[in-house]
Amino acid sequence: MSDEAEADEAEQADDVAESEDEAETQGLQEGDFIELDYTARTVEEGMIVDTTYEDVAEEEGIDQEDRTFEPRTLVLGEGFIFEGVEEDIYGGEVGTTGSVEIDAAEAFGEFDEDEVRTVSANKVPEDDRYPGAQVQIDGDQGRIETIVGGRARVDFNHPLAGEDIEYEYEVVGEVDDRQERAQALFRMYLEMDLEMWFETDTVEEEQLVQSDEDEADDDEPPEPETETVEVEKETLYIEADPQLTMNQQWMFQKQQICQQVIDLLGIDRVIIQEVIDGAGMGMGMGGMMGGMGAGGGDIEEALEDADVDADEIVEEIEGAADE
Repeated sequence: MSDEAEADEAEQADDVAESEDEAETQGLQEGDFIELDYTARTVEEGMIVDTTYEDVAEEEGIDQEDRTFEPRTLVLGEGFIFEGVEEDIYGGEVGTTGSVEIDAAEAFGEFDEDEVRTVSANKVPEDDRYPGAQVQIDGDQGRIETIVGGRARVDFNHPLAGEDIEYEYEVVGEVDDRQERAQALFRMYLEMDLEMWFETDTVEEEQLVQSDEDEADDDEPPEPETETVEVEKETLYIEADPQLTMNQQWMFQKQQICQQVIDLLGIDRVIIQEVIDGAGMGMGMGGMMGGMGAGGGDIEEALEDADVDADEIVEEIEGAADE
């Protein structure tokens, strides 16, 4: 075989391999935003773990108060659902359905007998001293199994530890709009909708200037030089309402949440804008100061009631200043 023929054959083989790789990466992949409907049950007893279907929740007698049943928006590969479910979705498309069984070890962990411990009943709040009560002891969440005398037996395993979980799912949509993606992320993290928008800002930044190596002194490295340059920043603006400001998860995880949003959306920064509305503030500063204007009569009356000589106070202050 000639060199030219061998080259052609090698090129054809590369084309086939490339086509196979493209075929493998078609469909939904890591980093895609999808809308997923699902129901998760324990394999052994068929107990509902979670569902996005309102009719399923109603049939199972699940408390529906303060909860919205709708497809869940999530990002594949970011741990928003078990890895086994994600692996089953990869390569699929909108309309794909499936059923996946997740082993206990990969779901909520195997049951660990060492996590069932006996503690002093004094560590349990009085109102929670009964079997089945959910308690927090020394920072660990657990469930009371028995309580006798001054001792309580507490199971610190996850309530679903040791249970295999079956997921039945349907991919009902894919989210491409960046605004909807941003809203979906904060809904996942904080379970709330926020007012937000994107802008491209031009800002000034200090950047290091590349030093001239030929002029550099080997004994004394040159002082770093900087210059001010204008750069564009893709920014997500969020209006902080009282609901967000008082959200505990936001207060403790603000930095982590914003960093993940920046990474997943491919933007430069997040700016939180707090709006303080002055309407309806009540008595205002004048009322708070108790009528200190108009000659200060209230203050003089208060001093007289307290049997305090104002002239003596002034003399002491002036004497201290003279010293």
